[in-house]
Amino acid sequence: MKRVILSGGGTGGHIYPAVAVAEALKRKWKEEVEILFVGAEGKMEMEKVPALGYNIVGLPIAGLQRRMDWHNLLVPFKVVSSVRRARRVIRDFAADVVVGFGGYASAPVLWAAQGMGVPTIIQEQNSYAGLTNKLLARRARRICVAYEGMERFFPADKLTMTGNPLRGRFAAVEGKSAEALAHYGLRDDKKTILVVGGSLGTRTLNEMMKHWITSLDGQPEVQVIWQTGKFYEREMKEFLAAHPTEGVWQGAFIERMDYAYEVADVVISRSGACTVSELCLVGKPTIFVPSPNVAEDHQTKNARALVDQGAALMVSDREATAKGMPMALELLGDEAALAALKKNITRLGVKDAAERVVRQIEKEWSRF
Repeated sequence: MKRVILSGGGTGGHIYPAVAVAEALKRKWKEEVEILFVGAEGKMEMEKVPALGYNIVGLPIAGLQRRMDWHNLLVPFKVVSSVRRARRVIRDFAADVVVGFGGYASAPVLWAAQGMGVPTIIQEQNSYAGLTNKLLARRARRICVAYEGMERFFPADKLTMTGNPLRGRFAAVEGKSAEALAHYGLRDDKKTILVVGGSLGTRTLNEMMKHWITSLDGQPEVQVIWQTGKFYEREMKEFLAAHPTEGVWQGAFIERMDYAYEVADVVISRSGACTVSELCLVGKPTIFVPSPNVAEDHQTKNARALVDQGAALMVSDREATAKGMPMALELLGDEAALAALKKNITRLGVKDAAERVVRQIEKEWSRF
């Protein structure tokens, strides 16, 4: 029996790559591997991970608040407490390998494991490494990355290109099936734009859609799948009721992302690491609108990594409300540009990222 600790959380971008690796481990090793997740108390992983059938332990870790807040005074004490508890968890579980995916809990768990001589692996999702991972990399055995050029941040001899592990199976699909079009009530003789704002939603992309709809003179020349996010659902439903527009599907969530990707001719999206990886696999021409509200502006850096390779376009959050949809419409009218973006983004997709991370885990436990 091999025992693996997977640590990460705070956002889906850290949780679901870890879950994807857990699923790949179980597919291959079945009952011969035991998996334990370690997260941060009060964060979304403490609900999401058990719902998927995995055990998880929470640490009292917390991050610094950007604004002046007395809670910041407690952070050093929580870090010390979390490292101590992480040591106990690693010892009691008898972990063979610890893998960190980022997020609050990842740092104390990897720090504790490295101090105990337990092999550690880092899975860095973004094109720009954060300070914590750069510090932890010095004693990590292997660093799994999704972008070229990561030797800027990590020792080159520790790097392995794995891509970002994704749950489910994403693949490029040629043509639009009748089932996918019918699911969203779309026509097969119009181009379709997919606007993806994330599970909670994105104010900028929703304002972009409102700006475009109110500027229309008659029926739109394209169709849109508009994912508003849960937070903005009621407001955007009320807006669309007041401005009925033919060919616009609106919803808080997109349950059938495979259908949405299939019918989309152009995608407008944030540039979180997992979203970027999905779009590379489905091979869709994309306009990224990076969120300015993330640590170290990593969404802009993720998008820039593709833009520099001719694999995507980008518009700033500040300009997206007015420029996002006009840019997408212009792109739809340029078949050569669409073909080039599709070719270049597809080239960057990694279909077996989770399995590649599993192979690195196996190399570490085979040392014993």
